[in-house]
Amino acid sequence: MLELKNITISLKNDGRSITDDFSFTLNRGEKAVIIGEEGNGKSTLLKFIYDRNLIEDYCNCSGDIITKSKMAYLPQVMDESYDTFSLCEFFEASEYYMHIDTLAKLGLSVEWILSDQKLATLSGGEKVKVHLAKLLMEDPDILLLDEPTNDLDIPTLQWLESFIADSRLPILYISHDETLIENTANVIVHMEQIIRKTKCRITVSRCPYREYLSRRRSLFDHQEQVAKKQREDYDKQMERWRKIYNRVDHEQTVISRQAPAAGSALKKKMHALLSMEKRFEKEKESFQDFPQEEEAILARFDESIKLPSGKTVLDFSLDTLCVGKRVLSRNLRLYAAGNEHIGIIGKNGAGKSTLLHLLWNELKDRQDIIAAFMPQNYAEALDFDKTPVQYLAEHYTKAEVTKARTYMGGMKFTHEEMTGRIGRLSGGQKAKILFLDMVLRGANVLLLDEPTRNFSPLSNPAVRNALLHFGGAIISVSHDRKYLSEVCDKIYELREDGLFSVTE
Repeated sequence: MLELKNITISLKNDGRSITDDFSFTLNRGEKAVIIGEEGNGKSTLLKFIYDRNLIEDYCNCSGDIITKSKMAYLPQVMDESYDTFSLCEFFEASEYYMHIDTLAKLGLSVEWILSDQKLATLSGGEKVKVHLAKLLMEDPDILLLDEPTNDLDIPTLQWLESFIADSRLPILYISHDETLIENTANVIVHMEQIIRKTKCRITVSRCPYREYLSRRRSLFDHQEQVAKKQREDYDKQMERWRKIYNRVDHEQTVISRQAPAAGSALKKKMHALLSMEKRFEKEKESFQDFPQEEEAILARFDESIKLPSGKTVLDFSLDTLCVGKRVLSRNLRLYAAGNEHIGIIGKNGAGKSTLLHLLWNELKDRQDIIAAFMPQNYAEALDFDKTPVQYLAEHYTKAEVTKARTYMGGMKFTHEEMTGRIGRLSGGQKAKILFLDMVLRGANVLLLDEPTRNFSPLSNPAVRNALLHFGGAIISVSHDRKYLSEVCDKIYELREDGLFSVTE
């Protein structure tokens, strides 16, 4: 069991609260997912639970973590200090021979984990696999997982889904993958920033994800209806009161001069009316508030962006796809025309990101299109030492930067986040900046490497909707099953012998 008692966390730079006197218990067999918009502090809370020293440089925090259990923590971003390790060095102290089945389910062989291959040469998904394998070899009692699905190929993602669902261990995790959340979570921990990010709210619901969303929607709809009716009834009530008040006031002015006895009665009536008004105002103070709901808002691409269906966007061929001397695939051919939305899938390490970089080099200098690239590693596109405004100001006029500020405000960025270092932002907020850059650029060809990987499950429907209605071409790498089924009209699998069309 894991107990959180009176946890209060606030950011040092702007004093914004992430949690306020939050208490929560994770029991045996519970699979609790932490959800919430980008920048709401999900990863910060998970780090605090594992080791508060991980956040003390940028947060003030208090409260107690009570457990006698052994916790294992998978961070969202792997420690780069391991990149110099070989696989053999990384697993040196692990009793791998006791966990052959786990390795096999993750698609890892004993021969491979004992090899001299450096972790720096692994794909993003392969890194997640080896770190997860090492954690499971430690036989933990509680698992804390921050975006464990990032970069995993679909077979491994499905294995992880089954592992979480079937595990007897209590698991607290963050994920953007709606399908995984729907199939595994039985506890929802929803972190929100409401009233223009001036107040934090955490809702805990012990039910499946879709049921939680349905309950939440019904609750908010009912709350809104009650609040609206109370105010409508109050307005009608006050309208009747004013009519009576105006009549009595008029009678006091006119009639009381002619009939003093009548004037005394009118004074009593006026006194009663004023008392009634105070009672109405007192009742108004107890009215149901309108629901404070944190909505997922994302900038939309201009509807004028269109590419003719007959236009050749890409006609690419390659004899061998290599990383160093290692051949990943052969005889590749990819053709894209008009406003096709193409998805590329494949096993971890197959070379999907490598291929996308090559396609970017083919398209980035073309004069007949406006191409934009969202890499898997945001550091390739963003200068983490700059502010979002500085980054956008490099590309756009003053008027467009003002527009960018407006859009960022609409996407729930605070002034401090707009003017602070990009490196301090969450992965989802960095993704939003790249997304906004593509919108402002007026791009009509998008190359996207795992575009939904850092957006929350609440933001992802908005992301998918924006890309679904994008009038240009999209060539993307993804393992997000909802993204592939909703956004992509063509899907190719990258194998050792080329790209092959598949049916999802």
